[in-house]
Amino acid sequence: MKKVWLVCKIAIFTILGSGILFYFTAPILIGQQIDFSKKPRQWERSRTYDARHYLVKINIDVEGKAFEGEAVLTLSSLRPDLKSVEFDAEDFKVEKVTDEWGKPLSFNQTDNKLFIKLERPYSLGEVFSIIAFYRSDEKAHKTTNKKGLRFFEASSDHPALVASDSWPDGVHHWFPCYDFPNDKVTDEIIATIKEPYKVASNGRLVSVEKHEREGTVTYHWLQDKPHSTYLIFLAAAPYEIIRDHYETIPINYWVFPQQAKDALRSYEKTPKMMEFFIKTFGTPYPWDKYDQISVPLGGGAESTSATAMTYEIIHDEKAEKDFPSIGIVSHELAHQWWGDLITLRSWEHAWLNESFGTYSDYLYYEYDRGPDEGAINLLNKKNAYLREARTKYIRPIVTDHYDSPQDLFDAHSYQKGACVLHMLRFILGDQGFFQVLKEFLHKYAFQPVDTHDFMKTVKEVTGENMDWFFEQWLFRPGHPVFEVESNWDETRKTLSLTIKQVQDNSRGIPIYKTPILIGIRGSKSLDENVIQGDQNDEIINKIWITEKENHYEFHLTQKPLLVRFDRGNYLLKEWTFPKSVEELLYQARHDDVIGRMWAVQELGKYGDKLEVVKAIQNIARSDDFWAVRREAVEIIGAWKNTKFIPFLKEKCQDKNSQVRASALKALGDFGQASLAGFFRECFSRDDSYVAQAEALKALGKTGDKRQIDFLEKASAVPSYRNIIRNAALEAIRQLSEKQLNRDEHAPLIICWEF
Repeated sequence: MKKVWLVCKIAIFTILGSGILFYFTAPILIGQQIDFSKKPRQWERSRTYDARHYLVKINIDVEGKAFEGEAVLTLSSLRPDLKSVEFDAEDFKVEKVTDEWGKPLSFNQTDNKLFIKLERPYSLGEVFSIIAFYRSDEKAHKTTNKKGLRFFEASSDHPALVASDSWPDGVHHWFPCYDFPNDKVTDEIIATIKEPYKVASNGRLVSVEKHEREGTVTYHWLQDKPHSTYLIFLAAAPYEIIRDHYETIPINYWVFPQQAKDALRSYEKTPKMMEFFIKTFGTPYPWDKYDQISVPLGGGAESTSATAMTYEIIHDEKAEKDFPSIGIVSHELAHQWWGDLITLRSWEHAWLNESFGTYSDYLYYEYDRGPDEGAINLLNKKNAYLREARTKYIRPIVTDHYDSPQDLFDAHSYQKGACVLHMLRFILGDQGFFQVLKEFLHKYAFQPVDTHDFMKTVKEVTGENMDWFFEQWLFRPGHPVFEVESNWDETRKTLSLTIKQVQDNSRGIPIYKTPILIGIRGSKSLDENVIQGDQNDEIINKIWITEKENHYEFHLTQKPLLVRFDRGNYLLKEWTFPKSVEELLYQARHDDVIGRMWAVQELGKYGDKLEVVKAIQNIARSDDFWAVRREAVEIIGAWKNTKFIPFLKEKCQDKNSQVRASALKALGDFGQASLAGFFRECFSRDDSYVAQAEALKALGKTGDKRQIDFLEKASAVPSYRNIIRNAALEAIRQLSEKQLNRDEHAPLIICWEF
C-alpha cells in the first residue's frame, strides 16, 4: 500500500526507466541521518476482547464537513471477568452509550480513548454488543482534517467529496473501535448522504435506498469476511461508475465524471492482472468484488475489496508512454492477497504487506512488458533502496524500533524487501518459491501474521531451513559490497576469481552467505560441475560466497571473452569489477540488458579512446533496448565535448521518449544559446511530455533571455500533472537567475559630472 498520502508507494508513479544508476562502488555511510536503533521499541498491543463485528450507521454532510454516527460494536470477552472495555476514539464527541438492549452505560471519553463500564461482568468467550452514538468534532474536521473522514472542497480536478484516511490508525477518527491490525473483524457501513453522491465501501452492496423527501440516499455495504481495522474504507462523491468483471467477480472503477473518458486507459488491464495473480499465487481472489475509487490523495491504499486510488493516475493518451499506471494498479490489486487476506500482525512486519506487493507489481510488469522491461523494473527497485541506504539510513527490514508506523513504510519495506524475495526465489527455485506463497496464503487466510509464520512455511513446504537467509536479509541492516578481481593464467589455462566483501560491519551489517552465478563466455570448461546456459558459448558456474574473502578457480580451454559476476542479476549488492577495455566492449554488445548497461557505464571512463567512442555511439544508435541506448547517450553527454553536439541532436529523434529526453538534457548542459532554436523545434514536434519538458529546461540553460516569451506561452500548455508548466517555470527561473548573476558581476561604471 503506498501509504499514501505520506510516503511511496514507493513515488508511486514511476517514469519508465527513470533514475537508472548502478551502485558499484563502496557505499558512503558517513553522516547517516537516522539511527533506527536509537528509536523507541514498540510492542504488539494487548487486548481484553476480540472485536467480532462493527455496524456503523453514519450520516454525512459534505457541505458542512460534518457527520453523526451510531456504532454497534460486537465483541467477545478474552477475560474471565470482563467489567469494562476501552476503544480508540478521536476527533468526534460521544454523546451516549448503551448496551444492546438500549440500557445506558456509563462512559468517559478522553482525547483519544473511550472507556465504558459494562452493565455486568462478561465471562471468557461471551459475546455482547455496545452501541455508541456520536457526532464529529467541528474543529477537528474543519481545521486539522488530518485523519479519519476527510472532506475536500470542489476544484477544477474533482468535485466536493469525502473519503476516509484510515491507514495506519485513522479509523478511530470516524468511529470508535480497536484500531490495531492484530484483530480482524467483519463490518457493515450504512451511510446516508445527499444525492447525487454515491458511497463506496468494502464488501458487497446490500442495498441502495433513496429518500426522495429528504433528497438523500442510503448505501448499505457488508464486509462479511474478517479484515483488519485500517482496511475499512468509505468514500462519497458524484462518481461515475465504469463496470467491468473477471469471470463472475465484479470489477468497478469509480471515477470523477470529467475523467471517465480516460479512465480505462489506466484501469482496463485490471481483469488480466487479477487472472495473473490468481494463477501466480495459486489462490482465488478472496473478496466479493474489486473497486478502485478515485480520491484526491497521493498514491493508493488497498482497503479490502475497495482500493482508494489517487485520481492522478488517470491520464490522456499522450502521457501513457511515460506514465503508465500498471505499476500502481497491479501493486494495489496484489495487496488484496498480501495485506488484506493475510495482514501484518504488528507494524514491524510491514514487509509482509509491502515487499510482497512490490514484488508482485514486478512480476506483473515482467509478464506484461517482457523480461527486459522486467529487469529494468527490478533494477529501479534495487536502486531506490540503495539511494535510501546511502543518503538516509540503513535498518533491518524487520525492526520494532520506530516512532510511528509510518517510519517503516520506506524503501526498505517496499523495494529492498522485494529484492529479498527475488533472491529467495533464486535459491528455492520457481516451483518451491511459488508453492511457499500458495501455502502461506492458504494456511493463514483471514489471519494476522508475522515474519516467523512465513519462515515456518518455507521450512514446511521446501524442507529447507532458510533461517540463515532471513537472519542476514531481514533482521540485520545493510547489503553486501563486493570487490571482484579476475586473472587469467595462460600456462595453467585457469581463470582465478577473488571476491571480497568490503561492507562496513561496524553497525551490524553481516558477512553474507549467498549463492551466485558466474557466467563465462568464449571458452569451454574443463571442470565437471557447471550449469550450462542457454547459449552454446556460455558456461554458468554456481558458487557460494561465505567468507569475507573468497577464492575460486575455473579450468578452461582458453581465455574467456567475458566473465559475468552475478549472471542473472539476482543479488542486491554494490560492487566493483575492474575489466579491460576489450572485455567491456564485448560485454556492452553481447550481455543481457543489465550487463550491457553496466559495461557502457564502465566504458565511460575511457572517453579518450577512439574505439570506445565509436562503440558507445554505435550502441546509442543501434542497441535493441531503449535503456541501453539511453545509458550510452548519458555517457556521451557526460564527456562534455562539443564535438558530440551533432550526434546528440540526432538522438533527439530516437524512437523512445526517454532516450530523447536524455539527449535533450545533455545538449542543454552545454548552455549554448545557439541551440535555442533547436530546443524550441524539439518542443513543438515531440509527442512526449517528458521530452518536451526536457526541451524547455534546456532552453532555460541557454542563458538567452529572449526565450522567456516562448517559455511563458509554453507554461500555458495543458499537460499531465502540469509537467510542461513546471518545466517552463523552472526554465524562466534559470534565465532570470542567470541575468541577475550577470548584473551582480557586471563591472561598476561611475560617471563623473563636472
